[in-house]
Amino acid sequence: MFLTLLLVTLVLAVAVSIAVSLAFNRPISRILSRIIADDISAAWVRYLKFAILVVGVSSGVRIHELERYITPNQWQEEPRIIELTSERWVLEVYRTIIETLQGIAWMLLVFFCIALVAYVIVRIFESRKVAAPPVADR
Repeated sequence: MFLTLLLVTLVLAVAVSIAVSLAFNRPISRILSRIIADDISAAWVRYLKFAILVVGVSSGVRIHELERYITPNQWQEEPRIIELTSERWVLEVYRTIIETLQGIAWMLLVFFCIALVAYVIVRIFESRKVAAPPVADR
């Protein structure tokens, strides 16, 4: 039963991560192609998609929380393993989805904040380039 729960949480976390990655594909691509005006932006988009997947799975599949179902609680007078009931299954599925989304949301928030700062810097340099008078050749 525990292995099934572990597999279900893993599959759910991967599915949610892929869905978020697909949903943010266009904005991430446009932002990175604007900030990094080079072919390397495609590599950064790929890396960010990979990071979304890793953060989503590591946030959604909470191994230390799932250990409750195979390890008895040592702080109780009579240590026992928590039983996996249908209510706990629903709770674990819900937690997996929420934790996956929460981890990805924090990662994307950090990315978009850094991207905003980079965008402002790019705009400043572009405006200086346009405002600079042309140098006359002699």
